[in-house]
Amino acid sequence: MPILPPMTKHRGFPSGLPGTGFQFTIRRANPKGVTPLRTRKRVADRSPNDRKADAAFLHAIWHQFGTEPFERGNLDAGRLSWLFGQELIPAEDEFDPTSYEAMLIINEDLARRSFPQAFEEVFEV
Repeated sequence: MPILPPMTKHRGFPSGLPGTGFQFTIRRANPKGVTPLRTRKRVADRSPNDRKADAAFLHAIWHQFGTEPFERGNLDAGRLSWLFGQELIPAEDEFDPTSYEAMLIINEDLARRSFPQAFEEVFEV
């Protein structure tokens, strides 16, 4: 069995959006290597469920970490990539998109404009 890279597990973070196949976390490090973060362009015709998943994920990040930088850890690369480079930005100069230890931070001004519902106390699913 290959040696897996260290990966912080964010305890208490929701595993996904209930009633959908959208996941927010992964269970274990990828033995084939860390999936790199990349900026994915959101288009206007994305489904309502896709938009809801983005908002719910940002809501969970906001309520777990607030304005503080946070480690990528076990947060799903696919879901992070929909927000990366926009609402989520690198929190360090030497950012490595292929590291579970990469530090991110919420770009609060843009995030509040893009997903105002994510900053409410309760997010209705």
